[in-house]
Amino acid sequence: MIPTQQYGEFETAWCPGCGNFSINKAVKKALSMLDLAPHRVLICSGIGQAAKSPHYLRCNCFNGLHGRSLPPAQGAALANTELTVFAESGDGCSYGEGGNHFLAAMRRNVTMTYLVHDNQIYGLTKGQASPTTAQGQTTKFQPGGVASMPFNPVAVAVTMDVPFVARAYAAEADHLADLIVQAARHPGFALVDILQPCVSFNKVNTYAWYKQRCYKLGPEYDPTDWASAMRKAQEFGDQIPIGVIYKGSRPPFEGRIDARVRRPLATSKPDLGKLAEILETYA
Repeated sequence: MIPTQQYGEFETAWCPGCGNFSINKAVKKALSMLDLAPHRVLICSGIGQAAKSPHYLRCNCFNGLHGRSLPPAQGAALANTELTVFAESGDGCSYGEGGNHFLAAMRRNVTMTYLVHDNQIYGLTKGQASPTTAQGQTTKFQPGGVASMPFNPVAVAVTMDVPFVARAYAAEADHLADLIVQAARHPGFALVDILQPCVSFNKVNTYAWYKQRCYKLGPEYDPTDWASAMRKAQEFGDQIPIGVIYKGSRPPFEGRIDARVRRPLATSKPDLGKLAEILETYA
């Protein structure tokens, strides 16, 4: 097992008490449990406090535009089969700016893991409502309450038959680490939606609020039952289930690619004779 210290210790720009700390701890533990050396891991992110997460891990990192973590992650996963690929961003970046990429990734179903820090607020830009903020909740920028209904990423993912769908809670770091391990080992696209308090800008969904509501799914729950998964995905309020909500068996995208090209592009040796033939056709 790779020691967690190999993923580094870094000074962060997060607020004291932020849920991002325990998520970062859980990610390191999961990478260790997966026995992944840092050079075999790629984490892509967009913009936001959560999107800074890869900056605080010693591994390959791609930090791109707002909401654009998934396209490079999928491309890298297809181009280098020796990498274990994650994308990691917040609920605003993932379900707002990146909403269309989220839908496309679920349809495409490339093997990778999407970790979404869901604090139900935009933290980097100081507290306006995100796609997952509850209807009627007041924020600094919506003093009269949010008018739109919240987006439910877990229910949408189950609807789309995403092969692995989980909901986690940041304060349950060991439970979260186990879910990340399961997600990374499951073929196809995996979503782990991580409920996370924002101590500075979300005064509703606090640690105490989640502690009263979150409960772990037990062994009696069958995540392969799609209808049960839909019911659990929509359970959010006085009771919030955390754990593996759904496990499907939809074949991943890479299974539809010619096996002869399923190797890292960097290790491919071009056929110079064939290349010369092709160039000759343009002469």
